[in-house]
Amino acid sequence: MQQATTPISIPDLRSAVKGRVIGPEDADYDAARTVLVPTAAERRPVAIVRVADANDVVSVVNFARDHGVELAVRSGGHSASGHGTVDDGIVIDLHDMKALEIDAANRTAWAETGLTAIEYSTATVEHGLATGFGDTGSVGIGGITLGGGVGYLGRLHGLTIDNVLAAEIVTADGQLRRVDAEHEPDLFWAIRGGGGNFGVVTRFQYRLADVSQFTGGMLVLPGTPEVIEGFVAAADAAPDELSTIANIMSAPPMPFLPEEAVGSIVLMGMLAYTGDPESAERVLAPFRALGTPLADFVAANPYTTMYPPDDPEYHPTAESRTMFIDHVDRATAELIVEHLNAIDAPIRVAQLRVLGGAMGRVPSDATAYAHRSGRIMVNVAAFYEGEEDRARKVDWVKRFSEALYQGNDAAYVNFVGDEGEARTHAAYPGATWDRLARIKARYDPDNLFHLNQNVAPATT
Repeated sequence: MQQATTPISIPDLRSAVKGRVIGPEDADYDAARTVLVPTAAERRPVAIVRVADANDVVSVVNFARDHGVELAVRSGGHSASGHGTVDDGIVIDLHDMKALEIDAANRTAWAETGLTAIEYSTATVEHGLATGFGDTGSVGIGGITLGGGVGYLGRLHGLTIDNVLAAEIVTADGQLRRVDAEHEPDLFWAIRGGGGNFGVVTRFQYRLADVSQFTGGMLVLPGTPEVIEGFVAAADAAPDELSTIANIMSAPPMPFLPEEAVGSIVLMGMLAYTGDPESAERVLAPFRALGTPLADFVAANPYTTMYPPDDPEYHPTAESRTMFIDHVDRATAELIVEHLNAIDAPIRVAQLRVLGGAMGRVPSDATAYAHRSGRIMVNVAAFYEGEEDRARKVDWVKRFSEALYQGNDAAYVNFVGDEGEARTHAAYPGATWDRLARIKARYDPDNLFHLNQNVAPATT
């Protein structure tokens, strides 16, 4: 967008909404503008609007459009590119929109998008129910849902978007629309994986799954090539009731790890099994047999124990790359260990998520998430300290991801950072991009919502 056509009047903005408008003169401005990515946290919006309801969202969208103002939208503030904030513009902050209506009998819930995954899940688990999001409790449900949602219930119940029944969204024309399979189905298709390109979703209706019997937690094993290969094979062979995440990384100092293990390469496996405890023990046995565990916290627990405690002061500086691969054989496992040992980053990791199951049985064109055939999602990352160190970590991530490449150029949009248009195309390949662009032209022809992994409106 261009510079504001008229100066932004904070008093006018305050008079237009019920929620709070936070400006640079307010004592909590610095805290309010902070997002997870440190570089983005330095941006200085003209105003952060803590919207109170959907009507407030309508008012701010109209204000930004009519004044030619840059507009950012924030649910949890976890965008890898820092898209939840902006210099010299307005931020719609959904933080205060946390209404949650649970229909336990019909296993559905209407949830406003200011909720975090842990807030939503803590409430639903009281009924023995859950919707799968990602692996971090503090992430906002709005952002993770719009991009897809790959989490601990994925192999059994699909991505988060596979469990979205309906949504309410404010589009660029200031209209609050109800979308579902029957009402504006093209827009409903687009917001299931297409990110924030199409408006501000104020609430979602989700399907809830039974998690009254759940076994999960962290299993830490030595990070040898044999263990890595065996873990991935066991995860691939497991029934759909089991979803896993393998974090192959340098072991940080932790009270439950032997002192001699700190700094060595370990596999921190997150295992999540939905089903009765007796079956869980049989399914988990192959993982425990891979080697002598350094720590084993996998047990019958509430589903919410899969989310680590939130640290609001945590603002990591890291370089990363997301990709899909087809297999992890011994050579691939050896390559992973070799690269992790080739750099001195305090935290360096190759994260492997074995996909498949219900995620892979949805047709690739059923939603805007087009990577249903992807077998293993990989995220390579290294933390850095300062700009000079960053250059080394950028090079390491590039060389590592190139070594892992197995011919699949796809990318998961929620893990793509500020990497250029080609990577956004990798998230939305071919016909998916073309359809998104056509829908964008219909609902946001002037690209008001462009602070995202942007799909520009199609031109005739």
